[in-house]
Amino acid sequence: MVKGSIVAIVTPFKDGKVDERALCDLIEWHISQGTQGIVPCGTTGESSTLDYEEHYRVIEITVRAVNKRVPVIAGAGANSTDETIIITEKAKKLGADAVLLVTPYYNKPTQEGLYQHYKKIAEAVDIPIVLYNVPSRTGVNLLPSTVARLLEAKNITGIKEATGDMKQVSELIRLCEDRITVLSGDDFTTLTLLALGGKGVISVSANVAPKDVASMCNAWEVGNLEEARRLHFKLEPLNHVMFIETNPIPVKTALNMMGRIQEEFRLPICSMNDTNKEKLRKTLMNYGISLRS
Repeated sequence: MVKGSIVAIVTPFKDGKVDERALCDLIEWHISQGTQGIVPCGTTGESSTLDYEEHYRVIEITVRAVNKRVPVIAGAGANSTDETIIITEKAKKLGADAVLLVTPYYNKPTQEGLYQHYKKIAEAVDIPIVLYNVPSRTGVNLLPSTVARLLEAKNITGIKEATGDMKQVSELIRLCEDRITVLSGDDFTTLTLLALGGKGVISVSANVAPKDVASMCNAWEVGNLEEARRLHFKLEPLNHVMFIETNPIPVKTALNMMGRIQEEFRLPICSMNDTNKEKLRKTLMNYGISLRS
């Protein structure tokens, strides 16, 4: 079971290519800071602008660098079922411990279509599957009743819930109980989701504050509610500023300010405007994060 702070890691670029050294350095830093899982090639990893070769290379590098110290949950979702199966099979061959499969985007399938999509993938590839529900990105909401149906497939083991809707999360956990691991997909909901019975977060904020996100999850798990609440409130300004522009623009800009990666994106993702960049800098400084001059 994956649990705790799982980072949706960025994909560093340098001169138009994946910066493999920077990615490996980030992974080492995360493990040293207590991050409990790595998700390469998710939304934050700019998977939509990676070609197939790059996508597979990022998974391969991550698996090799992690070297079984924490789980690697590879982003493998697409808006075509057959394409998702191809990427999932490749992720398994590359050594990923599980895959993260976003709901098909743009084509807006029905609940029956979503059920058939995930059922076919689960039957085709024997690897643990973490569903990914993010309606703000995909235009479709994977409902709790559909998730419950999908648990007929034994390798559907988790879900990243990024609706921000705690009523839906509550219904999901009520219907599915302990048959599936529910993870927050929105940093601001993590503590609330843990209180409802969730097990952790696939986090954007962990890219820049990995120790605090991991410590909050750990504090909750051992019953130190006061410390978990303290870290929740400490993280709130950071959680907010990570989304003042489209993810992953703020988080990659922050990592550049910290001296960890180049500030490089792929169109149509572009650099932050100056006003927001200054807000980001001030938030990081107030948080106590060391920035390069």
